[in-house]
Amino acid sequence: MSPDLQAPQRASLQRLFVTGLLTLLPIWLTWVVIKFVFVLLSSISAPWVVPLSENIADSFPNYMSWGKALWVQNTIAMVATLLVILGVGVLARRVIGQRLLGWFEAFMAKVPLANMVYTSVRKLLDILQTKPGSTQRVVLIDFPHREMKAIGLVTRVLKEEGTGRELAAVYVPTTPNPTSGYLEVVPVELLTPTDWTVDQAMGFIISGGAVAPDTMPFTRAGERK
Repeated sequence: MSPDLQAPQRASLQRLFVTGLLTLLPIWLTWVVIKFVFVLLSSISAPWVVPLSENIADSFPNYMSWGKALWVQNTIAMVATLLVILGVGVLARRVIGQRLLGWFEAFMAKVPLANMVYTSVRKLLDILQTKPGSTQRVVLIDFPHREMKAIGLVTRVLKEEGTGRELAAVYVPTTPNPTSGYLEVVPVELLTPTDWTVDQAMGFIISGGAVAPDTMPFTRAGERK
């Protein structure tokens, strides 16, 4: 085969390879996330589900031998964890659940390190469900410099000592893992507000910008010509 014919074929194979890779990559990433969540949820209940299922299988060897299969045990453990989470959610909405939660928080307050972690996470989750006083929840900040923007979540609005200037505590999540990031203190007037929800911002961050509304603000109103 002549070199003139080999070049188009190589280019065609490369395009097919890239197309196949881009098609399979989202599927693979979805499987990785689902597998991680499945293993995480299963591992919570596995310590008591596995011995229980094995005891039941040993008691009824002719009918329940499938109970020793690893995938069966993991599935039961995951379902058990989900039921516990749903049960806690139902209980937390009732008076007795609120009392139990209050007792638990009072107990956690007496454990030095656990108190700091639990209180911080609890406050962050509560704050993200409410609007701050004078800014939108999802904002853009000049980071790492003025000509570049980063998505941030306003967690609190403070006052500058002496001047009373409003300062926003902004959490800047990283891609693709939004549980790690930076905490920036930014003057409120330097924030670029958006009308995005927290869910939209998380989708934008986790997907590396692939999942996003069609438009977004970039320049602050006072800087537009």
